[in-house]
Amino acid sequence: VGEMHESNQSGVFEFLLVGLSDSPEQQRVLFWMFLSMYLVTVVGNVLIILAISFDPRLHTPMYFFLANLSFTDLFFVTSTIPKMLVSLQSQNKAISYAGCLTQLYFLVSLVALDNLILVIMAYDRYVAICRPLHYTTAMSPGLCILLLTLCWALSVLYGLTHTLLMTRVTFCGSRKIHYIFCEMYVLLRLACSNTQVNHTVLIATGSFIFLAPLGFMIMSYVWIVRAILRIPSASSKYKAFSTCASHLAVVSLFYGTLGMVYLQPLHTYSMKDSVATVMYAVVTPMMNPFIYSLRNKDMHGALGRLL
Repeated sequence: VGEMHESNQSGVFEFLLVGLSDSPEQQRVLFWMFLSMYLVTVVGNVLIILAISFDPRLHTPMYFFLANLSFTDLFFVTSTIPKMLVSLQSQNKAISYAGCLTQLYFLVSLVALDNLILVIMAYDRYVAICRPLHYTTAMSPGLCILLLTLCWALSVLYGLTHTLLMTRVTFCGSRKIHYIFCEMYVLLRLACSNTQVNHTVLIATGSFIFLAPLGFMIMSYVWIVRAILRIPSASSKYKAFSTCASHLAVVSLFYGTLGMVYLQPLHTYSMKDSVATVMYAVVTPMMNPFIYSLRNKDMHGALGRLL
């Protein structure tokens, strides 16, 4: 243990990312599956960013935040999938201690950023539907940039807090991570020092970064639905609701997959949770561009013009 502790401190320490399967056949299938999902995610999100940038009609708060959401998703999958593809393809499953913590930092802060951007988008829809006359002042360009800066600052702080706390944790014994990337829960399970502080901070900051925003989104949708129900004409009702439907779908997918992973005690964490993690780390970023472009006429038009 002493030797292990020293190697941990000297940075020679490595983890082994075993991944989802040990069998070479399954690894080949997983490699092609993740590679195609990664390419679809990159192409889909890049197209959305370009379509919004080049189409003046889409220079509105809603699309400004959507472009940022796509950028976050792009960054998010790039911080995990390429490394995973390398370990699936080669037999070298090792990831350095520093590499693991870097991956953890990006993972934690980008999930938080994704979540905070979804909150601002919910607020944007709330103002557009419930306070349409105040929309231009309530969502001025200056305020949009300020809100986004605040989201970035909070998520960077959130990521740093958990990554720095993880550096205090000592690892000994098994270094195998039966997982596709360095994930918070998995690392805490491998720890042989006391992780009480990590857990307490995780619950406190998680409630602030995830549960409070979820409550805010639910509240804003209650107000939105009430406002939509008061609209007399059916076509206006449909139009108002269709601008929210894609956001609602993305929020449900994001929180649904996140809840599958994190709303449970640490010690019950098992293989099926790695499937749930693949859902939120790979499938959600891949689906977002489709959800937003399928339901949306403006987005259709912009993508058509871009292509």
